[in-house]
Parts: sequence; C-alpha cells; structure tokens
Amino acid sequence: MIDYSPFWKTLEESEENWYTLTSKHHLSNSTLHRLKHNKDISTKTINDLCRILKCNVKDIITYVPSDEDQPL
Repeated sequence: MIDYSPFWKTLEESEENWYTLTSKHHLSNSTLHRLKHNKDISTKTINDLCRILKCNVKDIITYVPSDEDQPL
C-alpha cells in the first residue's frame, strides 16, 4: 500500500500549507483529501508536489506491505 504520511511531515516543515497548495498552486481539495486518506493520486501530482515542496519522491510517499493489497 502506498502511504502518504511522509507528505504531511514534509508539508509541515515547508513554507506551504493546505491553503497555499490550493490557492497559490491550484491543487484541488479533492487531491489533498485523497492524500489524507491514502487514495491513489497521479504521478503528475507527485511530480507537482515535489516541485512545489522542493523535495524527493521519498519525502511524499512510501510503500508499506499490506494484506489489503490486490493479489498479483
């Protein structure tokens, strides 16, 4: 399962916040909601977040093995 908890820590340590992500950088509230609830987001969004927060992908997402993952 992809976990976005690193994103929230990175966001907290940055100069950005939920408001600036939506108003200044035009990310949708639904995208942030998806991040908050560990739902799928696009690689374009991950790219945008890395650019905005000046960070690496590992500062946004991590993989956590889960029994809830779909079978391969």
